[in-house]
Amino acid sequence: MAAVFHTKSLLHSSNPNSTRFSNTHLNLIKFRKTHLGFQPKIHTKWANLCTGGERIRKTEHVNDRKLQRGCVVRCTAEGIERRLLVGGRGQEGKFVVPERLKVAALMACVMCLCNADRVVMSVAIVPLAAKHGWTSSFLGIVQSSFLWGYIFSSVVGGALVDRYGGKRVIAWGVALWSLATLLTPWAANHSTASLLAVRAFFGLAEGVALPSMSTLLSRWFPSHERATAVGISMGGFHLGNVVGLILTPVVMSSIGISGPFFLFSSLGLLWLTIWAYGVTNDPQESQFISKSELQLIQAGKLDSPVNKGELPPLRLLFSKLPTWAIIFANITNNWGYFVLLSWMPIYFKTVFNVNLKQAAWFSAVPWGMMALSGYIAGALSDYLIKAGYSLTLVRKIMQSIGFIGPGVSLLCLNYAKTPVVAAMFITAALSLSSFSQAGFLLNMQDIAPQYAGFLHGISNSLGTLAAIISTIGTGYFVQWLGSFQAFLTVTAALYFVTTIFWNLYATGERVF
Repeated sequence: MAAVFHTKSLLHSSNPNSTRFSNTHLNLIKFRKTHLGFQPKIHTKWANLCTGGERIRKTEHVNDRKLQRGCVVRCTAEGIERRLLVGGRGQEGKFVVPERLKVAALMACVMCLCNADRVVMSVAIVPLAAKHGWTSSFLGIVQSSFLWGYIFSSVVGGALVDRYGGKRVIAWGVALWSLATLLTPWAANHSTASLLAVRAFFGLAEGVALPSMSTLLSRWFPSHERATAVGISMGGFHLGNVVGLILTPVVMSSIGISGPFFLFSSLGLLWLTIWAYGVTNDPQESQFISKSELQLIQAGKLDSPVNKGELPPLRLLFSKLPTWAIIFANITNNWGYFVLLSWMPIYFKTVFNVNLKQAAWFSAVPWGMMALSGYIAGALSDYLIKAGYSLTLVRKIMQSIGFIGPGVSLLCLNYAKTPVVAAMFITAALSLSSFSQAGFLLNMQDIAPQYAGFLHGISNSLGTLAAIISTIGTGYFVQWLGSFQAFLTVTAALYFVTTIFWNLYATGERVF
């Protein structure tokens, strides 16, 4: 009783030191309870502290470190850090999913739709060609018409993202490309000119997707989590190939040619309703984000550039070698990616005499592996940054893996004797190429955070041009030399040369 009485007297003492002491620790208890979501355990120890001859009770608050599933919570001088993209416990003890993870998940869904909508036409064009009597040369024109709009909208879309933010731009993009997807069967039945116009309009709308993704994720994620976030979003993009290849034949056999176009356009509009009310351009504008998560995002950013919607001086932009390192990397990445995307089924048919159904199976497997390896690349990149490695070094390591790996795999592909071995090498090439997502794709935000959307648009447009050249060039090489080996060797050499240029001139420091 004496001890209890003494404690009460101390807490109500007129001594200002004791009052400050008790208020400070009571506030600390309140802070921990509010922000961590669990009751602190309080243990007391007695000590003789001689301050003016008065015995003072020393209270020690010991907070047990909680290791929750998938999440490590620790107290720091600045607040709280949630070390993985997973949820934690809220104030009422309920499991709470971080808002930034919701943004990444929605972005992965729309990137999946973005790629699946492209694949629908690649599958549906076979029965459409049989119905309308299209020639093989016209099939190539129809397939390339998507790129007519896509090559121009990347630059415009990037500038719009810098000015208006990723949320609004990608929302309009999804609405317009879903409309184009819905109109495609009608346009095919109406006239060839209307079909080409709708497909070009479809590419025009989809050109804003990647710049919007890059800018939006850079605002919602701290720098040491951005690679993982991009890995999640691009994983959805690669899975779009698989989703499109699997669902399109099933829906066409049940409903008809128009079925998959209607399905994916409806999914786009459904996604749009969720996106419009659940996501903001900046985490500071969100009404759902917690204070601790907002502090984590803001503390994890190197800087917060003010975007006035102005275009960068082009002469200044192109005068810096890090800009050209990103452009060359994008060109090389698209060159190799579209060679494999466009010619894999024909490669298996020509070299190994595999029928088209089996070729589609061999072609689909690598995309699933690419989605997984892209996430691994992002997680590895973030781990290295947290471990203290410089941003420049991490970007160079990731990009080197993303180019040297595919280059070696394509050289080995020249010596494959069976379709299974060939599929293994192609899978390795695509899986390792996904490490580029943690290389040049993130580096745009590193060197030019204020103009990242515009820079992404320029490099992506040039990369799209390279994709057109490589896709056409492969056909000429095969027709001229009678094999794929020469062009695979040229592509591998391009990977190696760009790797050298990247390691010489790329940087993780801000340039603009």
